[in-house]
Amino acid sequence: MTRLWTLRESVTVHASAEAVYAAVTDLRNMARWSPECIGIRRLGGGPVAEGARFLGFNRKGPFVWFTDCRVTVARASQEFAFHVGAFGLPVASWGYLIEPDGPDAVRVTEYWEDLRTGRGSRLTDLLGRVFSGTRPADRAGVNRAGMRATLGRLRTAVESTQAARG
Repeated sequence: MTRLWTLRESVTVHASAEAVYAAVTDLRNMARWSPECIGIRRLGGGPVAEGARFLGFNRKGPFVWFTDCRVTVARASQEFAFHVGAFGLPVASWGYLIEPDGPDAVRVTEYWEDLRTGRGSRLTDLLGRVFSGTRPADRAGVNRAGMRATLGRLRTAVESTQAARG
């Protein structure tokens, strides 16, 4: 099986771009939606803007690990992205694109890029296997399933909030 280095998954959400962006940038939601993320801890205060840092706490089966994350893109109602690292080494880039999709909906695309290349990649591959129990060649498949679950939960949460505000 060839290792995939990037993925994109999309879903249509019947809500405003502002509502989706607000939900995605409320980092606590990651623990509600993601099958792997069990918690987020912001480092520093203020709005979630480019340069903001947070720790992600993750679990897959018996494996638990944390990552150091830095927001790289924070364009209101358009895109939110962050880089993930472990022990000072780059691991991945994650993000959400929000684009119009009809009069009352947006298309939300979650994207992932594996940054475990070049110097230090063997170590980050090993750390990924030790902490998450996932072989590097299998990471894209695990992430694709997780992205689909996350996007489905995001859609349900945002649409139900929109419906309640009616």
